[in-house]
Amino acid sequence: MRAKERQKEKLIKIWLQYRMNMKKEICQSCGMPMSEKDFGLNKDETKSKEYCHFCFKNGKFTDEGIKMEEKIRKNIEIAQKMGMTEEKAKSLAENTIPKLKRWKK
Repeated sequence: MRAKERQKEKLIKIWLQYRMNMKKEICQSCGMPMSEKDFGLNKDETKSKEYCHFCFKNGKFTDEGIKMEEKIRKNIEIAQKMGMTEEKAKSLAENTIPKLKRWKK
């Protein structure tokens, strides 16, 4: 692995640890760390502290009907576009998504 790629992965890991240690809410659908600006909207237009604006609008999931396995694949693709390796993205998604409120059985 090239030095530049290792540095990028190291920065992503540090950023993720930092965000998780901030004790902010995380979206209970996709796992994204959220601040006030990231909250989705309930049907009555109040902010949802459980779901982000990418996953939840007007009291409904934006990807209604998606299966957990599809959500995991989608998260892996997004993380890779942000510069994460497929291996790291897969590990993160597979270890996070099933534990979130929306996907718990």
